[in-house]
Amino acid sequence: MAQYLISFNDEWVPEHTGEELGAKSIAGRAVIADMEAAGVFVFSDGGIDASTAICSVEAKDGEPIFSDGPYVETKEHLGGFCVVNVPDDETARYWAGRLAVALDWPQEVHRFPGSERHNRP
Repeated sequence: MAQYLISFNDEWVPEHTGEELGAKSIAGRAVIADMEAAGVFVFSDGGIDASTAICSVEAKDGEPIFSDGPYVETKEHLGGFCVVNVPDDETARYWAGRLAVALDWPQEVHRFPGSERHNRP
């Protein structure tokens, strides 16, 4: 088994009304419920964008230095994600496809490096 990150960037999602986002949330939660039933769900969260940034941290002389910015300048922000623990790439693609259809916006799939080693019984 390996863990995969299924995610989308906030910028990939067009503007939605509150009602539309509510419907997307219901559809997405239905896929998550199916993941839980299949025993592959690990964790998910969303609603992440530029407004949710708390701080920036860097190392200086071996100590963390926290600040309110500057943040890395980017046009993309992680919008939401789900982590699944599945046997192979094809299964990860299946769940990403289910989310893409339910939410009607693109998803990206990444396999965590070395996760196969860490998930052995």
